[in-house]
Amino acid sequence: MLRIISLNLNGIRSAWSKNVLPWLAAQQADIVCLQELKAQAADLTPEMLAPDGMQAFYHCAEKKGYSGVGIWSRQLPERVVEGFDGGEFDAEGRYLRVDFGNLSVISLYLPSGSSSPERQEAKFRFLAAFFPQMQALRAEGREIVLCGDWNIAHQEIDLKNWKSNQKNSGFLPEERAWLSRVFDELGWVDVYRRLYPEATGDAYTWWSNRGQAWAKNVGWRIDYQIATPGLAATAVAASVYKAQRFSDHAPLSVDYGFPLDPK
Repeated sequence: MLRIISLNLNGIRSAWSKNVLPWLAAQQADIVCLQELKAQAADLTPEMLAPDGMQAFYHCAEKKGYSGVGIWSRQLPERVVEGFDGGEFDAEGRYLRVDFGNLSVISLYLPSGSSSPERQEAKFRFLAAFFPQMQALRAEGREIVLCGDWNIAHQEIDLKNWKSNQKNSGFLPEERAWLSRVFDELGWVDVYRRLYPEATGDAYTWWSNRGQAWAKNVGWRIDYQIATPGLAATAVAASVYKAQRFSDHAPLSVDYGFPLDPK
């Protein structure tokens, strides 16, 4: 089995103070994909650089206290790739890839457009730039999974209050249509939805800090593991962990019947 966990930390130092490491260590995951580090390399402690004896790789944003992604792995990858576009979004630390044999795992953090019209335009620029990247990845012929915060709720069942959010970032028709193209045109698979096509409240992975969103489970499903069909077909179980809070997001765990080749 191969267990992969994805989690937006909303700050690695903040999540550390909320005991994210003991929980992750207890899960015995093979690979952990992290987003929104909000830290620079100099901010990472020795424990963060070798968590629970795992290999750790990070792609930090140039801007302090902003974005950034990471991957932890029990097995040393054969290749590590930081970034995909060599420009605007690589500077924001949004894409990190590791390769093991015929498997690639990518930690991905799409921009949020909720803070301003300018950031929504940046999000649209990202979607335009990333669709060809998704095409290129499929063309490699490898088994690949992209884990992370996609900042898009795809369907009405993916958020509690879908009717009132149709004009809000994260549930805009253009964003949802883009994700549909990723699935329908390019053949990528939403692994959680493949396993649990009707799940609603149990599927949410993010809650606003406003009001009683967490207490009332007024959430959104915006964190995904999106995989090539061959890898997705081996997935046997997935879960969103909500018993403890490490962030405004919850960890998404998926078990695949796809063991890593020992090296």
